Amino acid sequence: MEKFSGFLVILLPFMIFAAVSLNAGCTNAAVFLPPEDKPLVRHYYKKLNTCANVEPFVRHQVKLYWDKDKTITAKLLKLLYADCMVNGCDASILLTGPNTERNSSKNANLGGYLLIDKIKTVLEAYCPGAVSCVDILNLAVRDAVHNAGAPSYPVFLGRRDGVESNAAWIDYPSPNMSWEEGLAYFESKNLDVQDFVTLLGGHTMGQAHCSSFYDRLYNFKGTGQPDPSMKRSVLVTLRSQCPKNKQTDPTVYFTPGYGSNYTFSNAFYTKVVAHESLLRVDQQLSYGGDTNELVNEYAQSFEQFRRGFALSISRMGGLKVLTGKNGEIRKDCKFTNKNNPNI
Repeated sequence: MEKFSGFLVILLPFMIFAAVSLNAGCTNAAVFLPPEDKPLVRHYYKKLNTCANVEPFVRHQVKLYWDKDKTITAKLLKLLYADCMVNGCDASILLTGPNTERNSSKNANLGGYLLIDKIKTVLEAYCPGAVSCVDILNLAVRDAVHNAGAPSYPVFLGRRDGVESNAAWIDYPSPNMSWEEGLAYFESKNLDVQDFVTLLGGHTMGQAHCSSFYDRLYNFKGTGQPDPSMKRSVLVTLRSQCPKNKQTDPTVYFTPGYGSNYTFSNAFYTKVVAHESLLRVDQQLSYGGDTNELVNEYAQSFEQFRRGFALSISRMGGLKVLTGKNGEIRKDCKFTNKNNPNI
């Protein structure tokens, strides 16, 4: 698998409050600034009058794409995760070329690039040099998730694009990680246990390769036996989908019935409670006190999950952002301006 200078700081230094629309009605929820505490601004481009209609335009383009291909929601979520959790939200994942994050084998299954490029191309025609690729990515994720059933949470803008990408920066852990390793990774990025449990809920809309949980089916912790925490009926089904010694690596939906429709739901958490999770890290969320409590809360209340997701994805979107004179506004999301062959 996507940050403001002192001249436009209109937010309180430590927290802001925003209205988060949860459904047809409107519920107020406290939304804290991202962990890096860099002030971004809501409706930034409209307030600066540099590209006033960027948000409705992105929303329209995402809806057109989503109507044809609902997998775009999961793809964009993975793309934002891959960008923000590596070296901060700076659209470095969009850069092409040797030794870039995008071309790393660890990101071989990422998608969503074409939609971001299309949006950027049109915006450059109407608002040249105004809107960053990383802001486009964050807006597109919000709108794609909203189309799938999530709240249309506020996205604070003003991020600038990074000017380098390095595959060596990629440090996210294996899908086979334990929940302790996963939580430690999130905490190393200045996110917390609630962000960890909440953002894993994005698995509701995605698929996992059999190789990501193969050991749980056949050789858990080198025992030659399946993971004893996996429900027997689920084990039988997954073994039929992921046969032993098969040369290919098929994919399986995290939540059959919801995942295939790419619907945003709390089904991921009901699967955890029922011991029907695919990944080791997902199932182990039911082991820890803090994580288990939140899993049960989300499994019982879709609205609680929706509110929590809006907050945590906003926090992830604020990791190590570039603002003011740092970074740049790329003309083409695939190239830094210095390396753009068309400039």
